[in-house]
Amino acid sequence: MDKNNKIYVAGHRGLVGSAIWNNLLCKGYTRLIGKTHAELDLLDGVAVRRFFDEEQPEYVFLAAAYVGGIMANNTYRADFIYRNLQIQQNIIGESFRHNVKKLLFLGSTCIYPRDAEQPLKETALLTAPLEYTNEPYAIAKIAGLKMCESFNLQYGTDYIAVMPTNLYGPNDNFDLERSHVLPAMIRKIHLAHCLMTDNWEAIRKDLRRRPVEGVDDGFSKDAIRLMLYKYGITDSGLTLWGTGTPMREFLWSEEMADASVFVMERVDFKETYSPADKQVRNCHINIGTGEEISIRALAELIIATVGYRGTLSFDSSKPDGTLRKLTDPSKLHALGWHHTIDITEGVKRLYDWYLTH
Repeated sequence: MDKNNKIYVAGHRGLVGSAIWNNLLCKGYTRLIGKTHAELDLLDGVAVRRFFDEEQPEYVFLAAAYVGGIMANNTYRADFIYRNLQIQQNIIGESFRHNVKKLLFLGSTCIYPRDAEQPLKETALLTAPLEYTNEPYAIAKIAGLKMCESFNLQYGTDYIAVMPTNLYGPNDNFDLERSHVLPAMIRKIHLAHCLMTDNWEAIRKDLRRRPVEGVDDGFSKDAIRLMLYKYGITDSGLTLWGTGTPMREFLWSEEMADASVFVMERVDFKETYSPADKQVRNCHINIGTGEEISIRALAELIIATVGYRGTLSFDSSKPDGTLRKLTDPSKLHALGWHHTIDITEGVKRLYDWYLTH
């Protein structure tokens, strides 16, 4: 990419897109295009085509997606598959019709089978059944990467799919119903700490910024306590979903963005597979750390960071999701990129960001 190329970042306000946007700005790219949902509904094919007609972007980062944690994935199954398929169909299709020079599609490591051999290699794709709780989202992301792969093989385009591991960082989603595990735990532990220390000023400040199920800072203490109880937060202790035993890998979102821009700048589709392959597949690239931590250990790390002194328990009647999901980032390492921020530093950074935003 040239610094003066017109670059469209779809989803530039989200966790992934905002990190990519900021990374591009820091590297001197000056012609960035971003549209909010109010400005451009990516589910509207006519609106997306009009946008491409008017803007004529040369490069596209497809970071827009309908995302959430295990509860949201399992509850809103139709929304997760329908919305993500529509977004991908519209943006990849218009990128092709408007001769976009290169596109980067952001997926997720949930594309891999639930019981795939660990660590997860790109070759594990479609070798066994998926994890049930996020199957609709995973199928949508598999369709997206296969769409990129298929356009490349049939039309000679340069669309590259990357599969980041679990991400966290600035502009994360802290909604207690729909957020991913790490930001959800940070908020729950923060609120539990405030409740235990009777810091109602901090609780009301939190709910003023991010109401939960319509409950904001104007509600009574009893109403707020009742809402918090629903999410396992009480005056004396905190209960989290599952057993705490699943292992998870986490990557700081700004590092994911750096890896994504690195791939756009330096990697072509032909470098994502072996020329000796008779059947070209599994051309996507894992973006991860190759390091993992249990949910219980992560909760304890956050507890130490927040300074919470209450009890911690787990509700084993709730689903754990995939028990282990560790990526093998060796393909990305061979291309020349490695991460630098570990989980301890990342949790502190995110909690500091949460308190100031």
